[in-house]
Amino acid sequence: MYFIDSIWISLRSFFELGGPVLFLILIATIIMWTFIIERFWFLSKGLPQEMARVKDEWEARSDTDSWYAQAIRSLLISQISVQARKFLPIIKTIMALLPLLGLFGTVFGMIKVFEVMACQVIGNAGLLAGVFSQASFWSMVGLVAALSGLYISVQLERRANRAVARLEDALTRH
Repeated sequence: MYFIDSIWISLRSFFELGGPVLFLILIATIIMWTFIIERFWFLSKGLPQEMARVKDEWEARSDTDSWYAQAIRSLLISQISVQARKFLPIIKTIMALLPLLGLFGTVFGMIKVFEVMACQVIGNAGLLAGVFSQASFWSMVGLVAALSGLYISVQLERRANRAVARLEDALTRH
């Protein structure tokens, strides 16, 4: 029980240090990772089923050489491509937003620094150092949150591109 209490106290002090901007970063990070997990699930479970359905639909066609058949092939590949890349732009947007939220927190913290400088005795370096530390803390948290999804999002995009390329190769003329 002591272990859980110490974790809870550490988390609470972490969020108290971060302030309201940290909650925005946390919410954005949770949303980003929800989309990442969904994409991993879809690319490993849902997309292979969709690709099999499309292959079966293509192979059931008697005409695969005409212009009309090639237009249908392009349509099928395009539909799978859209499904495979769904939510990737949202993940990338959130990844770009997270450092900006960190920067917003830093600006918010710098305003506190100036308030402390105006209200407190200038000679209190310890107080100023603590407020400067809090101000830069937000930028670090925003960058770490964005970096946590960077590698994964690149891997998701590569998986989607490879799946679409495999489908293009599979949908050949009879």
